[in-house]
Amino acid sequence: MEVVASPFVVPETEAWAEAARAGILLFKRCLDCGEPHYYPRPFCPFCFSEHTEFVAASGTGSIYSYSITRVGGEPYAIAYVTLDEGPTLMTNIVETPFESIKIGATVSVVFRESPLGIPAPMFRVDGAPPA
Repeated sequence: MEVVASPFVVPETEAWAEAARAGILLFKRCLDCGEPHYYPRPFCPFCFSEHTEFVAASGTGSIYSYSITRVGGEPYAIAYVTLDEGPTLMTNIVETPFESIKIGATVSVVFRESPLGIPAPMFRVDGAPPA
């Protein structure tokens, strides 16, 4: 089981959704304070400026924290991943044996379909054997 969630598509997030459909992860950067942030929204959560832009992420990062849920069906791993560009997002770790998931492990993005029809970014641990 995976917890699959992606932002609702509204005019302010349409570019994010189109990029996700193409396998590209976007985050936002504030043009006033310079802070990167994720999830896509029309204002900066740091300074509340409306002057933000979408930026393509490299798709790589590291695990900041994680938890493996083994109750209520098939086990799954949920994690906070910090992108190499700075923002941290909540996501799933997929295609990875649980024993390969560690804090600080490097990860790469993969996209999975969500109930909303927009691919959701998830991550797999680099160099881990397939799950």
